Amino acid sequence: MLFKIKILCTAAALSFGTLFSSAQQINYPPADKVAADFKKLLERPRVPLNPSFDITKTDSVIIEHGFIYSEKNERVPILIYKPVTGLKSYPAVIFLHGTGGKKEDNKGMLYQLVKKGIMGVSIDARFHGERIAGGAHGSKEYVAAATAAWENKDKAHQTHPFLFDTAFDLWRVTDYLTSRPDVDPNRLGMGGISMGGIETWLASSVDKRIKVIVLDISVQSFQWSLDNDKWQARAGTIQGAHLQAAKDLGDSALNKRNVKAVWDKLLPNITGEFDCPSLLRLMAPRALLVIGTENDPNCPLPGANIAYASAMQVYTAQKASNKINRDVTPKLFHTSTPQHFRMTLDWFSKWL
Repeated sequence: MLFKIKILCTAAALSFGTLFSSAQQINYPPADKVAADFKKLLERPRVPLNPSFDITKTDSVIIEHGFIYSEKNERVPILIYKPVTGLKSYPAVIFLHGTGGKKEDNKGMLYQLVKKGIMGVSIDARFHGERIAGGAHGSKEYVAAATAAWENKDKAHQTHPFLFDTAFDLWRVTDYLTSRPDVDPNRLGMGGISMGGIETWLASSVDKRIKVIVLDISVQSFQWSLDNDKWQARAGTIQGAHLQAAKDLGDSALNKRNVKAVWDKLLPNITGEFDCPSLLRLMAPRALLVIGTENDPNCPLPGANIAYASAMQVYTAQKASNKINRDVTPKLFHTSTPQHFRMTLDWFSKWL
């Protein structure tokens, strides 16, 4: 499907046949099995959250900066912006940064959420921001961690620093938020940009505590990208790890085979039951907004179409087509725009 003009799509506006016409046809396992399998893959020993925060109060916002523990040796840095209105409890939104970013990149989003009466929350993904001693250097440490995970020979202690481990952290952050008396546990949202958006669909797909979801330049099909030789940009987000894998496998350059080998080890089943077209089904009937761009090489549009159509089928079957929407900005590549920012805020404000 080629988008020549800017569109806003609803379930009724897009044809399943058009979206699936040139796509792989996969019979994914039932939703309940997919959710159970994903939770089992990511689960690890639970530890006390042990939250610790410093609080700064201004006339317009209460800022909390601190951390919780998601695992014994994993401290998750958290930034919280809270309204000053003194209500008993607030809806809350977790919003996530992209590759090489940090939680502070989302201060503008958190502040605007507060102006709408919503608590804004952001964390540092693994190997980003404060999770690196002295502060992360863009995505350098993230790529190094992915490379180490690829080269790991101990199957009993396989880490998944590329996307999956942060998804587990998000479940624990949600545990923390639902424990707070000033958070309404029935009014939680999650969203993110690029890497943060992928972490959002991974975590929120199987966590039904998250009621409202926004995915910005992050919806795709990993399998479609492989099948159609459009994996290059996605592999480029952790290029060093892929280059090491190619070398280890005796290849002189990146190719479909060695890229898939990395995905299979670091993101098990990401081309199967945990691919976006499968996991997006699990969000119905919760409020879901998908935002993308026409020429995004990281999330190629035909693959994104497959994922969205997969979700629409379930939303339509559950008579919840009013709770799913999509926007595709024409001509742009992998970028989030000011209009995406406004649409994100409006979606959370509407449904929380």
